[in-house]
Amino acid sequence: MRWDGQAITAERSDMLSGLESNSGFVRSVTTPEFAGVTFHEVLAKSALNKVGGADGGTWGMTINPYRGCSHACVYCFARPTHTYLEFDGGADFDQQIVVKTNVADVLTRELAKPSWDRHPVALGTNTDPYQRAEGRYRLMPGIIQALAESGTPFSILTKGSLLRRDIPLLVEAAKSVPVDIAMSIAVYDDDLQQSVEPGTPTTSARLATVRAVRDAGLDCSVFLMPVLPYITDTRAHLQDAVGRAAASGATSLMYSALHLKPGIKPWWYEWLGRTHPDLVGRYRAMYLDNTYAPKDYRRWLAERVRPILREHGLSLGQVDPATGSMGFSDDAVPRTSDQSPLKRADPGYAQRAEYRPTNGRQPAQAVAPSSLSPSLSPSLSPTSTPVRPTSSGTGGPRLF
Repeated sequence: MRWDGQAITAERSDMLSGLESNSGFVRSVTTPEFAGVTFHEVLAKSALNKVGGADGGTWGMTINPYRGCSHACVYCFARPTHTYLEFDGGADFDQQIVVKTNVADVLTRELAKPSWDRHPVALGTNTDPYQRAEGRYRLMPGIIQALAESGTPFSILTKGSLLRRDIPLLVEAAKSVPVDIAMSIAVYDDDLQQSVEPGTPTTSARLATVRAVRDAGLDCSVFLMPVLPYITDTRAHLQDAVGRAAASGATSLMYSALHLKPGIKPWWYEWLGRTHPDLVGRYRAMYLDNTYAPKDYRRWLAERVRPILREHGLSLGQVDPATGSMGFSDDAVPRTSDQSPLKRADPGYAQRAEYRPTNGRQPAQAVAPSSLSPSLSPSLSPTSTPVRPTSSGTGGPRLF
């Protein structure tokens, strides 16, 4: 199907609000190959995004070739960003995809500036660079080439098995710059995966991608994120997840519990009410006035996950709290290497990773729940319902 004949005129009602008058807007495209999805092609003015820390400094740099994501993960924390384009964070996020068609060219110009300091760059920390549209637009090869040729270290986090297409490029890039790769695989039950992540490749396909990356001689981490309370936190699911990640050759594993921003909660609760109506009350008690799972739950989850990691010989990685790029290994689990390529390449990483906002709240991407002091009281809703861990293998601490 030739896309040139599929352009939508500006008069169409499903045109992206605000873009028809934007000088960077090119066209909107639909095609039977992506039923129900509209792609809004734009010319980006910039490619690199500065991610600022709470102290006013710059923590990291990211690139987002796409806005919106056809992977359609119900829990995706990036959903609220679509409202900036006068879209909703639900079906619009899944079906109205903004494509920065010139992103590689713009990036090349930005990296050529004398002021560019070759700060590590993270991809895939907001929307997925290897979502289905990448098969058509092929933005990532140009991005990888630009970063490598400029001497800029980079990381890629994805759910997309399309990454396998670019493994030769990544191998070549890794000869010049540090390259970190991670595959996000949160759900290891096929039916549940297709329900909560309906646009993603299967779990098996993603694990096969991990194996392909490792067979090519590159490291590849697995992000077991998010762990869904009462759903994917059973011993059986976690054992299966960690065991299959280890068998695929994963070099480390990161995990964290589900966190729900206000703009995500309506879409999450709609799905939960349809699929697990018995859990709605428990989730509201946990997340009513909170974005993050209560501290007691995170501590409970750490006590459950870490012995499984040790059993399978997997190191526990950490994540840059600003960009989501991979960090250094945790001392509690045997290491595969003393530090990640990005940490070696970026002397400022340690300060950013160790920084914590003065209000005491954990950064969005922190994944070291066992570091929480036992003296810290759990973050509770106004009902003050205590969260008490249980030793049962049925998943999740019970709310009493």
